Amino acid sequence: MPSTSPGHRRVALPLAAAALLVPAATACSSGGPGGSGASGGDQRLKVAMAFPPAQAMSPYGDDAVTLSRLAVVEGLTGLDKNGDAKPALATAWKRDGDLAWEFTLRKAAFQDGTQVDAVAVVRSLAAAQKASPKPRVLSDTTLTATAEGAGTVRVTTKAADPLLPQRLANPSLAVLSAAAYTDNGKGNGKVDPAGHATGPFTLAKVNGAVSATLERNDTYWGTKAKASGIDVKFVADGTARANALRTKDVDIAEYVPISQAALLGDNLVHEFPTARTSGLSLNTERGVFADPALRAAAREAIDSKTLATGVYEGRADTAQGLLGPGVPWAAELRTAPTGRAKAATPAEVAKTKEIVLATYTNRPELPEAATVVQQQLEKRGFTVKQVVRDYAQMEADALGGKFDAFLQARNTLLDTADPLSYLASDFTCDGSFNISQLCAKPVDTAVAKAASLADTDARHRAEMTAEAAILGADAFVPLVHERFIQGYDDARVEGVALDPMERTLITADTHIG
Repeated sequence: MPSTSPGHRRVALPLAAAALLVPAATACSSGGPGGSGASGGDQRLKVAMAFPPAQAMSPYGDDAVTLSRLAVVEGLTGLDKNGDAKPALATAWKRDGDLAWEFTLRKAAFQDGTQVDAVAVVRSLAAAQKASPKPRVLSDTTLTATAEGAGTVRVTTKAADPLLPQRLANPSLAVLSAAAYTDNGKGNGKVDPAGHATGPFTLAKVNGAVSATLERNDTYWGTKAKASGIDVKFVADGTARANALRTKDVDIAEYVPISQAALLGDNLVHEFPTARTSGLSLNTERGVFADPALRAAAREAIDSKTLATGVYEGRADTAQGLLGPGVPWAAELRTAPTGRAKAATPAEVAKTKEIVLATYTNRPELPEAATVVQQQLEKRGFTVKQVVRDYAQMEADALGGKFDAFLQARNTLLDTADPLSYLASDFTCDGSFNISQLCAKPVDTAVAKAASLADTDARHRAEMTAEAAILGADAFVPLVHERFIQGYDDARVEGVALDPMERTLITADTHIG
């Protein structure tokens, strides 16, 4: 999900990763399952997504990413392959002092036919700011938007925010029409993006956690979608997604399990690096891991190399910190963790109560990784109970601190194309996605300092100071840095976006060739 505001040095993704963000160009064929042999523009795409809706497609949680990956929603800005802000519903922007930015809107219509104007943008940003729980991207800032005429929006922040243009590209800050808000954008009602967004595809119907139907938005302001629509199945089981791809029941399968990659073959498997780190969030507030010495013992028990070569079959990198190879500047600026406690002895560990290690099924490697982690912890003397469910069934418990340890995969650049929002939401006292329940002054201080810095290098140094403090507290134990595999037949399907920042999968150009 890296770059800074315009005018500052770019922080490019690795060249291979940056190149993969461009929709893949593939060979065409004239028929086959999933199509009639007609042109791609007359055909529908069949897509298997890994994560069913967790919040009824609300843009304020993880469902926002699904909406973005299906090309339903847009914000004022987008992100280019380097993580720099690019025009979307805003055609241009400029900074006015330290706290304000002005955005010039393009002429565009919502999918329900109403016009995009400054009032609509202000309504959407205000609703996101008031939403509960607050979107992660807003966990470290407060936005106030005002209309300056019909075509200009002024956005101010309480503190200097050099990443605001990138922040506004976050799917949780999508601009929706008035009809999307049951409470007129006051922040105390449901938000329904179906038919009320601006993207090239319109969300027409959602069948709970089973499926969704999307139709081409024929009034889209940009390039008209080549596919006439999308039929989405939500398939949490990774093997089932791979089988659906193998049997041509779907055209595109999101997040193919590593265990299935070799079985599918190179023409169906497309691997690319990401900024995602899989790791173990330890509950620093209550239970066994409220003791820093026991957290240190858990960290010492983990063998990252075994996980990378075993569970991930060499398709992941051993953990270096919170930020892996997908954040290329991190390694050069990394410093040793600070303030680490001395690890508890095996005898001390053996006296502890049973710990609950939780993870979710939507990413098929995680349950297998949890089993290996359980074995490593038990070898150290811990007694471990596993809880494994669909992510939608456990997010609230994880955020509420119900588990001692939570194994998750997290894209460190997802929120703003810079790790600042990730650090703020996951590890600060007021963070909205703080599964480890960490509240540590050195972390908050470093994150706050980073948020105030317009200079890219200075901000990155402050972020790495925060990383050292987080790792020093053993609030999070990095396991591996992931690479991702998307599945589609490159002889049939064109225009799939392999995006290291994970916001894009389907585009207006995605179609059956």
